[in-house]
Parts: sequence; C-alpha cells; structure tokens
Amino acid sequence: MSNEITNYRGRFAPSPSGPLHFGSLVAAMGSYLDARHAGGIWLVRMEDLDTPRVKPAAADKILATLEAFGFEWDEKILRQNNPHRSDAYRQALAKLAARDAIYRCACTRKEINESGVPGVEGSVYPGTCRIKPPAGRAAKTIRVRTDDTGIGFRDLICGEIQQQVLSECGDFIVRRADGLVAYQLAVVVDDAFQGINRVVRGADLLFSTPRQIVLQKLLGLPTPEYAHLPLVKDANGRKLSKQSLAQPVNNAHPLPALLAAWRLLGQVKPEHDLGNPNEFWAWAVPKWKLSQVPKDSSMVSRLNLPAD
Repeated sequence: MSNEITNYRGRFAPSPSGPLHFGSLVAAMGSYLDARHAGGIWLVRMEDLDTPRVKPAAADKILATLEAFGFEWDEKILRQNNPHRSDAYRQALAKLAARDAIYRCACTRKEINESGVPGVEGSVYPGTCRIKPPAGRAAKTIRVRTDDTGIGFRDLICGEIQQQVLSECGDFIVRRADGLVAYQLAVVVDDAFQGINRVVRGADLLFSTPRQIVLQKLLGLPTPEYAHLPLVKDANGRKLSKQSLAQPVNNAHPLPALLAAWRLLGQVKPEHDLGNPNEFWAWAVPKWKLSQVPKDSSMVSRLNLPAD
C-alpha cells in the first residue's frame, strides 16, 4: 500500500492536563511532518472533554509551545468542551441507541477488575449488565454492545493489526458514570466532523483503534488511515506523560528538542547545522519519510532528553 494520500487532513489532539512534554512533541512532529510533506492540512484540536483533568491555562501554554517550536496549524482550533460538540456527541449516542448498540451499566471498576479476565488494556468487561443491570443498582455508564467479529486494519507503521474486541476488550464505555462522553466516542465523532483522513499519533493508542473502528461502522462514519508512532519512555521504562510528571519542553531553546525528536522518529541525520526552528522545518519537511519511522508496537523506546 502506498503512503500517498490525496486531500490530506491530519491533526494533533493534545489533552490540556498539563504542559507539552517531549513525548507529546514527538507525536506532534510526526503528525505535522507527515501532513506537510504531503502538502496537506494540519489541525490542532484540544481534547478538553475530561474536565476534571483539565488544568487552568494548560491549553494556552500548549499552543504557545507549539508556536515557539515553529508549528503552524490550519483552520480554527476545535475544542471539545463547547455546546456544539456536546450536541454532536448526544446525537451520536442517540444514533447508537436507535440501533440498540448501547446499554446502561451499573458495574464499578473494582467489580470488573475482580470478575474480568485480562485484556489488551485492563480487565475485559464480562457482560454483567448486557441483559439488564442487577436489581437495585443504579446504571450510570453506557457501553457499546460488541460482538465476536474481528476488527483488522493496516497501520502504516506497525503493520497488520487484528483484534477481537468482545474477547480482548469487551463492551466498552461511551458515556462515563459522571455523565461525560468517553474518549473513544468523542474522538470518532470529531475526526469525522473535521474530515480527518490520516491519524498519526502515539502507539499508546494503537489498541484503542479497533474500538474506534467499531464505532465508525455503527455510526456510518469513514475510517481514516492510521500510523502509530513509537513512544518515548524514561530511564525506568515508563511512558512520558503528564501523569508521570514528565518535564515540559523548553520554549526558549526549541532546536535541541526538535532534533532529538527527529532522531527518535528514525529520520536521516542533517547534513549541515540548522540554526533555528524555521531552518529545521524548511529542511525536514521534504526529507520526511514515514517508512523510516521505527516499528515499535512493544512501546519500549528510550531516549535521553536534550539538556536545556
């Protein structure tokens, strides 16, 4: 399969739960270079739906960092936490309900962990509330009714991926107990709304993709191409994340981090010194090769971060 795509529309969708760290910079770079190399559109979407985790001013700080590093986005930034998007998510839930594809669930996370078998991401939901919730229990979450149809897709970096969603994940949540729409549904609805046809993101979301394809099929939405980038881990093997208190990148000295991210993505070494981010992007965009990105489905990449 060719990696060429017409009318390319890609995106970077950070969660504003903290400042941009090096792992997120790698994801932003991969998606940006792939879009720009193809002459395509690159969007930024703030995935601020999970309001309990959103930090004050984090979105503005992320955008300021992207600008300091020379990223330029097309079109207006989409923010999930606004009335228009809430209406879209409700309409999607209503469409799933009309197809009898969802049901209410009263199970707690503790109960699922105790009764479920290990799956690709935690315990597999055992289907306790599939017929109806136990008597006297308040059903607060909404789950998708999955089946044993295998879901497969060709990741442009990791290759062929197959998953039996029912047995490897189980019926998954699309509305949380606190009333917020779950990530899996929101990302599918928003990608379709923005016309995204290639998703380049971190490998931590590789095994979420089959669930998203399930929802795309149920909602009659197109499935983008996917490419999952290797993750950055610290010296202890932990993925860099805001939850693990990963340090933010340095806006005052962006070039070392840009070059380090470029190396992690397996790209050719610059043949001459690059003096600033503008020179870096002008050189890097035509040099970018998605085929050179390391296949890393085991997610064990490590890199010493550049000194400030």
